[in-house]
Amino acid sequence: MKRISAVVLFIMLSAFAQSPPKPASHPTTLLETLTWDEAEKILTPDTIVVIPLGAGSKEHGRHLQLNNDFLTAEYFKRRVLEAAPANVVIAPTINYSFYPAFLEYPGSTSVNLETARAMFNDIIHSLAHCGPRRFYILNTGISTLRPLALSAADLAKDGILLRYLDFTKDNPVEKKLRQSGGTHADEVETSITLYIAPEAVQMKKAVRDLNPNQPGPLTRDPKGKGTYSPTGAWGDPTLATREKGQALVESNVATILKDIEDLRRAPLSL
Repeated sequence: MKRISAVVLFIMLSAFAQSPPKPASHPTTLLETLTWDEAEKILTPDTIVVIPLGAGSKEHGRHLQLNNDFLTAEYFKRRVLEAAPANVVIAPTINYSFYPAFLEYPGSTSVNLETARAMFNDIIHSLAHCGPRRFYILNTGISTLRPLALSAADLAKDGILLRYLDFTKDNPVEKKLRQSGGTHADEVETSITLYIAPEAVQMKKAVRDLNPNQPGPLTRDPKGKGTYSPTGAWGDPTLATREKGQALVESNVATILKDIEDLRRAPLSL
């Protein structure tokens, strides 16, 4: 435990050091709390619009709630609200998207790929009509990367820059802390939720569920196509700790703030 604590402390200090300074200007604002004439004043070409994205109803094993991604997106939204660079507006959270791998598990919802792509395009075009040209999606999924990439390519044709959080990119913090494989409701995701919303975790129901990964979605049928998962998890959530979650969260927050700052400085195509 002492060894992990030292690693966590080092990682947290490194993450804080990476956070960009906050320029002096109008504070980050929740779009949903404004009237339309107030929104008109701050939705300018210099504004960055952040849009949280997290499934409101998608299985996360037997130990995490269906709204686990939504809870994560809302948490990151609060952290951006507290610390983002100036001229940032946070739009309402999107709680439905492309999650086809989990539909065998009751309560899980998904829209198809083209619907998700069109939804991102329509939401962003609606806000871009008022002035903003830079958008950042606080993405908390993996399957959502496909429609987001398609949407970013569509929007670029109109001179709109879309970037998003990508959990598949190499993360040195996760590499140091992870003790097992997995990608869903696993050690990493469960640790994060233990830190941000411990009341939403039932650790007594967490079990290792890391069957060989086969092409296709998760399946409850041992003879079905895809990765067999009787619990709906893929990984070992029993290894999760709040301490790991804190280090992972702070690392992700630092990445998000850096992404937003990089987006603010990025040139727009004409």
